[in-house]
Amino acid sequence: MHVSKKRHIAKTISYRVISTLIGFVIMWFVSGSIKVGAAFGIAELVYKPIQYYLHERIWYRWIKYGLKNDK
Repeated sequence: MHVSKKRHIAKTISYRVISTLIGFVIMWFVSGSIKVGAAFGIAELVYKPIQYYLHERIWYRWIKYGLKNDK
């Protein structure tokens, strides 16, 4: 089975949108400030997609845990 890098990128984007919204809402609720929530969301939006993509590629390329051969 071949998995394209585009799939990993699409997963990264969808995960990031959901996670950023959750982080924004939590920080807004905790701090009571929409500005603090927005700042947190923007900071996450910048660095976490890179972190997630690299993590996903490392698992796909070098970690074989939980994979089964179809043969």
